Amino acid sequence: MSDTVIRVENLSKKYILGHQKQESYTTLRDSIASSAKSLLNPFQRKSQISDSNSEEFWALNNVSFEIEQGDRVGIIGGNGAGKSTLLKILSRIVEPTQGKIRMAGRVASLLEVGTGFHPELTGRENIFLNGAILGMDRVEITRKFDEIVAFAEVERFLDTPVKRYSSGMYVRLAFAVAAHLEPEILIVDEVLAVGDAQFQKKCLGKMEDVSKEGKTIIFVSHQMSTIEQLCHRVIWLNKGQIVHQGDASQILSKYLTQSSSDRPIVCLEQPIERKEILFTKITLLNNLNEASTELDVKSPFTINLNYEVVEAITEVEISIRIKTSEGTSVFTTVYSDASDKQKMDKTPGLYQASVQIPELFLMPGSYTISFAAFQFKRVFRLISRYDDMIRFRVCETGTKIAKYNDHRNIGVILVELPWQEEKIYN
Repeated sequence: MSDTVIRVENLSKKYILGHQKQESYTTLRDSIASSAKSLLNPFQRKSQISDSNSEEFWALNNVSFEIEQGDRVGIIGGNGAGKSTLLKILSRIVEPTQGKIRMAGRVASLLEVGTGFHPELTGRENIFLNGAILGMDRVEITRKFDEIVAFAEVERFLDTPVKRYSSGMYVRLAFAVAAHLEPEILIVDEVLAVGDAQFQKKCLGKMEDVSKEGKTIIFVSHQMSTIEQLCHRVIWLNKGQIVHQGDASQILSKYLTQSSSDRPIVCLEQPIERKEILFTKITLLNNLNEASTELDVKSPFTINLNYEVVEAITEVEISIRIKTSEGTSVFTTVYSDASDKQKMDKTPGLYQASVQIPELFLMPGSYTISFAAFQFKRVFRLISRYDDMIRFRVCETGTKIAKYNDHRNIGVILVELPWQEEKIYN
């Protein structure tokens, strides 16, 4: 008997891009309304597709792979690679245009904050609702109930409608439900990034435990160190196609060296969906205001972000993250507006945001630059994100640590701290 629990054959997903906004999710209500419209006007869809301003976009194109029972598989790739589309198809949220999927067992998905729960129901009610959706009876759910609540740490708010939960509480409970209600296949997107570091570690431990029980894990993350820790297999997507798949350490090594640009100026491809904020260019400048990816450890350097605000947006935040070449985050800086701390209201137009990194701050070595725009009102909402877009090197030019050959054992930042000494015995 085969141990294959997921078999994907020649999977493709096509979208029609045009004047009408593409829905992220197609609900039953939307499908019924669309069918009714097509019955009333059988020429409507044909005319929309043939519009001269419309074009086809293949989010996935001829993707095939197999996943065995108990596998922990990471899905990686840049923006527009097709990761989210693949997860939505595997979660039965959207249907493929072509191809076949065979899945054996119950599937629990945690794709983004705000999905899977009914906002008007309490945490308690949503636990039972999600269990019922997974096909479990009340006895099974009750057996797992206390364990779910303890893991999520939301006992005090169990009988509060989840619409009043913070994003952290929301994710904690959503993950606890998805991981504890005994699915054969658990699909988790980058949503865990909303939680704190302790909770993320707790979730990774739980996913490892679930895998040891013979369950299958599919995990998407932009943190390569997290993928390497959890997954033993990786599927690398680029522009809707599989670039590589196989052993995690080998694929991640290739990805980290090939996904970033060695050019100091990168013009960015625009996403399928037209968001409120569109990043257009990122530039890395040395202390002489020259575009360069070779930087002096003793001199400051600047990162410029060009973006367009397409439509007015409130309380937006923009961040830049520096990571090591191995994928470990060194620091993240958030664009702050003095009048309103970190939250900004933006009107349509073209903008350039800049941040200067001080001298003698990063240890000599190789790094990458990632950036994002998001809102953080009641829940976290990602608007746009680009990972590892520029790869650069901080060069040793004569510091106090120059005499040490291996900087990796020293750390990733240089700090000059005041020392004090006194003689306490003759």
